[in-house]
Amino acid sequence: MDVPLYDSLDGQVVLVTGATRGIGKAIADGLVDLDATVYAGARDTADIEGTDRHAIELDVTDDDGMVAAVDRIEREQGRLDVLVNNAGVMDSREPLDEMPTDVIDHTLDTNLRGAVLMTKYALPLLLAEEGGRVVTMSSGLGAITESQSGGTPAYRISKTGVNGLTKYLDGEYGADGLVANSVCPGYVQTDMTEGSAPRTPEEGAETPVWLARFRPDAPSGRFWRDRSEIEW
Repeated sequence: MDVPLYDSLDGQVVLVTGATRGIGKAIADGLVDLDATVYAGARDTADIEGTDRHAIELDVTDDDGMVAAVDRIEREQGRLDVLVNNAGVMDSREPLDEMPTDVIDHTLDTNLRGAVLMTKYALPLLLAEEGGRVVTMSSGLGAITESQSGGTPAYRISKTGVNGLTKYLDGEYGADGLVANSVCPGYVQTDMTEGSAPRTPEEGAETPVWLARFRPDAPSGRFWRDRSEIEW
């Protein structure tokens, strides 16, 4: 698809949640390579290596911590151009009738509530200038056009929810210049997949980084995989 893109993100500020390893780190790496000012979110900032990004304490289950992270970015940079909602966990994979309630709560708190509230707190900065972007990591497991059998109910429901968040953001704020999209990175070698997946984190990061380059007149409210729109 021919999409209007920024060739460089020089002068733009990006926040990536869950940026210590896996896809999140690879996304942060890709955005640094595009000359963005990258804030890499981590529950423990000691896990962020390198001086080419700003390590920022961030736990998406901690409301005060999310507010503090946005306040720090505003104080230090005065702007936020892109939010990448990447932080996430996998549930314990049983069907719903067997899954412990605390696993359901933790999965939904991290994957869905965390993305919704992180976006809520970031919106004032993202809307300050036309073309703010929200890129949210989803999954084909959350697409209601696909079969929903096979366990992992909390994870599936959380990813269906972030697709709903994406559609809502486009409908509510698209006229104000916000560009919001969600993305399935494919089956990637991360802690979640226990090393069984065929794709590298770098391959999984390619489309999220591409979405972060979208200009204000680029598509919004869509669900993507491998730079192509997919059904949800």
